[in-house]
Amino acid sequence: MSSPVRVLVIDDSALMRKLISQMLAQDPSIEVVGTAMDGEFGLKKIEELHPHVVTLDLEMPRMDGMETLRQIMKRHRLPVIIVSSHSQEGASSTFKALALGAFDFVAKPRDGSSAHMVDIAAELIAKIKAAVKSQPRINTAPTFSLPKLQKAAQPPSAPPSRMVAIGISTGGPNALQDLLSKLPAEFPGTILVVQHMPEGFTEMFARRLNECCAIHVKEAQSGDILQAGRALICPGNKHMRVRRMPLGDVVLLSDEDRVNGHRPSVDILFHSVAQEFGPRAVGVLMTGMGEDGAEGLGAMRDHGAITIAQDEASCVVFGMPKAAIERGYAQRVVSLDMLPNAIMVQCNAKSMASV
Repeated sequence: MSSPVRVLVIDDSALMRKLISQMLAQDPSIEVVGTAMDGEFGLKKIEELHPHVVTLDLEMPRMDGMETLRQIMKRHRLPVIIVSSHSQEGASSTFKALALGAFDFVAKPRDGSSAHMVDIAAELIAKIKAAVKSQPRINTAPTFSLPKLQKAAQPPSAPPSRMVAIGISTGGPNALQDLLSKLPAEFPGTILVVQHMPEGFTEMFARRLNECCAIHVKEAQSGDILQAGRALICPGNKHMRVRRMPLGDVVLLSDEDRVNGHRPSVDILFHSVAQEFGPRAVGVLMTGMGEDGAEGLGAMRDHGAITIAQDEASCVVFGMPKAAIERGYAQRVVSLDMLPNAIMVQCNAKSMASV
């Protein structure tokens, strides 16, 4: 864009309004056109100032963030980035906001100090830029209030037919819920997910997914055995790898440095799955900004895995899949609606010899 991205900051904390404005002022392509102390003022400021993007706190007096978001989605269809508390209640509200149509979220530092706000500045700036470039879309993703589907009492004890590794970022919570909720309880593969998400949010995310999916979903722990009919979500601020073991293949978590600016990194998972499982694996790169996972998907292809990328039309941000597609690493490009079937076909294939 030739003109700056116009941002409105809505937060009941005067300190947070000041800090967010200061962070965004670091980038000359972003202009904070106004601030508001609650939702009612925020809606008036939208009418007056015509921002391109809104940052929104969820815990506010008078009109809270959730109702403000509903009104923004109804009246303006502007991209909204949630600035979320690290608390369990904050995480729960954040996922509800994403289901209502929020573009993405950033987590407030636990102590709220200005020194720690620097840690989220680059993330917030990048998400604002991605938000303004995204195509407006009607929110048709199912919410997390769907009734729980019938699932087996526990995951099948049989070894999984395939290892399905999924990398995903912006737009991921709704897209993953849409994908995983369509897999049957008797799903024969195992699923490993790296979702770019901060520490403290992934456990809640996994529990909410488990409530509306027939397969079992949990936050991964080091030593978890890879089981059919189960999805493991990598914890925030950890890397996830896999290892073949005589008594069962397992997940390993680590605290190594960030890769591609991320921990967890999709590339870490994909390279590990490629080396350990080769042709027994399926790699899926879904909606998200940046290039994390592109080279890892190429490694999976080179080791004989099936590689799939989500198509542009169904992505919130066509960054990660685009990077892999342009490099020739994705063997198939599939819409979100068709991904469950594409994965099932590969996991039910009869030609997979154990490696």
